[in-house]
Amino acid sequence: MTTATRQEVLGLYRRIFRLARKWQAASGQMEDTIKEKQYMVNEARMLFQKNKNLTDTDLIKQCIDECTARIEIGLHYQIPYPRPIHLPPMGLIPLRGRGLRSQEKLRKLSKPVYLQSHDEVS
Repeated sequence: MTTATRQEVLGLYRRIFRLARKWQAASGQMEDTIKEKQYMVNEARMLFQKNKNLTDTDLIKQCIDECTARIEIGLHYQIPYPRPIHLPPMGLIPLRGRGLRSQEKLRKLSKPVYLQSHDEVS
């Protein structure tokens, strides 16, 4: 990992913890605020710990993009959780064939950048 990439990753990590410190739940209730803050801190620690040994620059860039997208979406929608996507089970049109495998592949390809690590963790 280059020095610039390391600084960018550490900056994102610090940014998440600063956001968690200042976070207020949209409902305005203290219990919700505490739960959401705790979720943000735990999720960040878990994902950064999981990805700390990455050496491939493309994978590192994907993780940085995912982190940035999740921060921006969280700030915009005022929710710390990843926004779910809703697709019907056979809702994507495959290039050829109608098999279940092609649907699963299309689902994986159509997954937004901010949800790339969500299924691996949950």
